[in-house]
Amino acid sequence: MNISAIQTFLSVVRTRNLNRAAEEMNVTQSAVSARLDGLEQALGAQLLIRSRKGATLTKEGFTFLEQAQVIARSWDNARTRISLPHGVTTVFSLACDPGLWTGLGQDWADTIRVRHPDTALEVWTAQTSNAQSWLQSGMCDAALLTEPLTGPQVVSRPFATCNLIQVSSRPRKAVEWHPDYIYVDYGASVRAQHTENWPSDESASVSFSNPDWAMSHLLKQGGSAYLPEQMTTDLLTDGALHRVENAPPFQRQSHLTWRKDRETRFPWLPHDIDI
Repeated sequence: MNISAIQTFLSVVRTRNLNRAAEEMNVTQSAVSARLDGLEQALGAQLLIRSRKGATLTKEGFTFLEQAQVIARSWDNARTRISLPHGVTTVFSLACDPGLWTGLGQDWADTIRVRHPDTALEVWTAQTSNAQSWLQSGMCDAALLTEPLTGPQVVSRPFATCNLIQVSSRPRKAVEWHPDYIYVDYGASVRAQHTENWPSDESASVSFSNPDWAMSHLLKQGGSAYLPEQMTTDLLTDGALHRVENAPPFQRQSHLTWRKDRETRFPWLPHDIDI
């Protein structure tokens, strides 16, 4: 088994087609087939059902997929750490919920780079499920998520509390239900606060799981939504958005989880860093 075969397998899974995978890998289709044959022979299992219409995962292929992703990323991490730029002595790998990046994760990353210039930084988009496996496998050093993670050799602490405020493209007061309301799902805790304060049976016609996407839609199409206060400050000042009068704010807690064995390399992990 070699890394090029695993990378080819992942390319076929992404593209669902051997021809497109060959173009992506810049090899011939016969080379793609040969690599897949070798990988399946090494594992003793059929990973893909290949046909003229494309390629689909078998049960065994689906089982192997997560491990293949771990191996490929571990290889990429190893290459990165071996070829560090001048003046950099280590790499900090952070898995971050995309909904926590703007105004929180990004500011923290900037602070790390300023205070620890000898540390290179790589950030990966992650949800709870893949962040858990990445931490356990050592693929990432820490994860910034909306909930703490547990498990062997991992430690969590509250990271920051974020205020969520309801803003609108037009000045208005809070009402029980508004047809242009955009729902943003921030997880179970905020969902409970939302239900307690807005117990309407009506469902929003548009919903997002990412506040950046929700704000982009709001600015383009109009409406109202609960957004992180730090994301809206300039837009409120400029008059592009307006805070909805009498709408209660919500609070969203974020958590930082890291591998315990990384504290020697990154002794600042257990401590708050002002952002």
